[in-house]
Amino acid sequence: MGLLTENNEQYYAGQQTFLPNGTGPYEWTGNVQLVVTTTTTNANFAVYKNNALLVIGVDYTVSGNIVTLTVAAIATDIIQIRILEPALYQNYGSYEYISLNDIVNNFIVAYVGTGKLIPSVKRTDVMFHAKRGLQEFSYDTLKSIKSQELTIPPSLSIIIPQDYVNYVKTSWVDSLGVKHIIYPTRLTSNPYRVPVQDNDGIPTQDNVGNNTQGQSKTEERWDAADMRRITGGYDENLDASVDNNRYSRWGLGQRYGLNPETTQVNGFYTINEREGKFSFSSDLAGKLIILEYISDGLALDADMRVPKMAEEAMYMHIAYSVLAGRSGVQEYIVSRFKKDRRAALRNAKIRLSNIKLEEITQVMRNKSKQIKH
Repeated sequence: MGLLTENNEQYYAGQQTFLPNGTGPYEWTGNVQLVVTTTTTNANFAVYKNNALLVIGVDYTVSGNIVTLTVAAIATDIIQIRILEPALYQNYGSYEYISLNDIVNNFIVAYVGTGKLIPSVKRTDVMFHAKRGLQEFSYDTLKSIKSQELTIPPSLSIIIPQDYVNYVKTSWVDSLGVKHIIYPTRLTSNPYRVPVQDNDGIPTQDNVGNNTQGQSKTEERWDAADMRRITGGYDENLDASVDNNRYSRWGLGQRYGLNPETTQVNGFYTINEREGKFSFSSDLAGKLIILEYISDGLALDADMRVPKMAEEAMYMHIAYSVLAGRSGVQEYIVSRFKKDRRAALRNAKIRLSNIKLEEITQVMRNKSKQIKH
C-alpha cells in the first residue's frame, strides 16, 4: 500500500471537493488538520457551496475534520473545503520527512519484542533518545538551518531568534537580491557585565547589594566608528567628496600589508550575549540582511521530523543509546551498535550533502579560463 495519504487536489490546491450528500458528513482527509478558534469566527479553512462562501455556525458546523451542513445539498451542488494559505502549514515537500512519532513507533515495532535484542523498553525512553538524537543530528547532519530576513534598525542590533542555537551565516542583500557575507569580527567584543565604578575603580551596588550596571563604552565607540578607517577604504589626503572617496576604494583589499580579515566592505557583527542580540557595525544601518542559524529540531512540533535519508541513522542511534544505558549487555554488542551508528550517520551525511556532479562541473568550468597577461 502506498504511503501517500493526500490526492493531488489536497496537496497542490489545499482543497477537497465532495459530491452532494445531503447535510453530510463531509470529512476532510488531508494532512493539515482543520482548526477553529474558541470564538468560532476564525479558522484555518473555509467551506464553499457552488463557490459561495458559507458561514461557520450558520451554514455548517465542524467537529474535528468533519463538516455538517445545516441545509442539505442537492444533486447539482458542489461542496468544497479549502485550506487558507496552505503553504504556511509546511505540507509542501513533507514527503521528504518522517515524523519523530513515526520514528519511535517504527523502532518499537522493528527492534523491541520477544526474540529481539531489546526484549522490552519504555516508550518514554525511546522518545528521550530519539529527541537527543534529533538534537545532535541537527547540529552537523540534518538540514536544520533556518533563516530570517531582517532590516538592521538605527540601534544596529537585532534580537537573537527564539529557537537559535548557533549561527551559520549572515549576509546583507543588495538591490539585485545578491547576498554579501557579513563576517563576525575579532576587532571588538561585547562585555557581559558593565559595572558602574566609583572614583577609586570599585564597583558600586544598588539597594539590594548587586553591582550597578551601566552602558558599555566599548559598544558606544564601536557603533560610532567610521568603518573606512578600519577597512582601509579611507584616505585622509583625499577630498571628502563622494567621487574621491569612491576612487579611494579601488585598491581596497589589494594594497600590500593590509589584513584581508578587515579590508572588505561587507561590514562586521558581534554576538552580544549580555542583551541577547546581534550587534552590527555602523555601515550596515538600514541594510536588508538574511540571518541563517541552526536550531535543535525540537523548538516546534513542525520541526520534530527527520529526513528519510537519515532515518536509518536515527534507528541506530536509538538502539545504541538504549543498549549502552543498560546493565548486563555484553560489550561486544554495544561496540557493534556503536559502529553501526557511526556508519549510518556517515551515510546520512553523504546523502544529505546533496552533491551533484553536474553542479560541481559547472563551477569548475570557471577555472579553465585563460588569464590574460
